[in-house]
Parts: sequence; C-alpha cells; structure tokens
Amino acid sequence: MKVLLIDDHPLVLSALTDIIHKLDASVQVRTADGPDQTFDLLDREPDTDLVLLDPQLAEGVDGFALLADLRQRHPALPVVVMAANDQLADMVRAVDLGAMAFVPKRTPIGELHAALALVLTGGVYIPQALLGLMQLQAPPAPPSPAGATVLQPMPDPSAPPPTLADQPRLSMATLGLTPRQTDVLSLLLKGLPNKLIARELSVSVDTVKDHVAAVLRALGVASRTQAVLVVSRMAQQPGTR
Repeated sequence: MKVLLIDDHPLVLSALTDIIHKLDASVQVRTADGPDQTFDLLDREPDTDLVLLDPQLAEGVDGFALLADLRQRHPALPVVVMAANDQLADMVRAVDLGAMAFVPKRTPIGELHAALALVLTGGVYIPQALLGLMQLQAPPAPPSPAGATVLQPMPDPSAPPPTLADQPRLSMATLGLTPRQTDVLSLLLKGLPNKLIARELSVSVDTVKDHVAAVLRALGVASRTQAVLVVSRMAQQPGTR
C-alpha cells in the first residue's frame, strides 16, 4: 500500500510517517509539501492508495483548492483531510469537496487507524462530536422513509444534545435502494460529480440526476453533504452496514 502525506511542516510529516508505520510497517509513505510535489508524485506513482492532506499549507497555498484539484484529477483516489482544528465549517467544506474523512490532528492513534481503515473499505469518517454539531445546525429535512434517521435541529436548543448512541440507527437495508442507486450512492460518497458518475456507470447525466434524487429521498436529506454525514454515522455504528 502507498500513502501520500501532504503537509508543509517537516516535523508533522515525520510524526505522521512514524504513526502510519506503527499501524502497518509495510505501508510505503510518500510526502509532499504542496501542489507541485503532490501532482509530480502522483504522475510518477499513479498506484497511490490514499492521500492524507493538511488543508492549512504554506501562505499563499489553499489546501482546500488542492483538495478540489485532487478530486478532479484523481477522482478514484480517497483523500483524508487531517486538520489542525476541529471547526465545523472546515469539516463541511472538506465533505463538500469530496474528502472521504475529516480527522483533527489531535485524534487518538487508535481512532485514526479506524478512520483510515474505514476509508480504505469505501466508508466515510467524520468525528462523532462534529456529527453531533452538524445535527444541531442542520436545516429541517424533508420527511424520511420509515426507519430512517436524518440530520435535524434539536427542538430545544437549551437542552443538551443526545449522543449518537441515543438515536435510532439507520441501516442500508431499510433504505430500499436499487442496485444502481446503491452504485450511485457509493460514487456520490467519493465526491464524484454527476458527469463523472454518468461516465463511470455508462449512463446519461439525466439518469444520474434521477438516481441521486432518489438516494437523497431515501436518506431523508436535501443535499449531498447531508447524505455523506448520514452515511458516515451509519458506518461508525456496529451492525448498520
């Protein structure tokens, strides 16, 4: 397995490399400090399996713009955003741009390992604390199908928010998706736009739009970002995948 670390701090790159090697000594770790090195390396090693990106790079370098370029030029390559903070706005932006995970750098090593393992199996990882904040701030969603759980604001803002464990679990089996809709959901979670999904599945863009609309209805959400958050929550709860 090959992992690319993108960060402009040599000490951080060294520490992350050591952490990854402790998790799996066989992993080949490559490093880059910005866009030029990133795409040069990916051109040389197109078989890279995973990217870990710090969105706060050197002055004048927009890490989120780099994320967007990565998703455009290498749509099948999963990208994990590793941020120095745990700001909800940064998490939402990362998800919007197609990141498969948002992991604050203060995350314990065991949780980081679980997050990377989840991403490598096609899952999406968001810290549960941020999922809870997102639930508090999400706009009302359309009615959901029976058994589905959606991101909705708390009825009483002064009351303490419930934990994820307190809420009903959403199972893929309850969604009633067709095999093609499941394929579309999988590609949607990878951040692919409708045109690339259509190309991947050899169908028209209009057909993809219909499938995406059906998937959002099944999840009881109104946007792709909410869909990613709901499925992330599902993936992090045992027995729901």
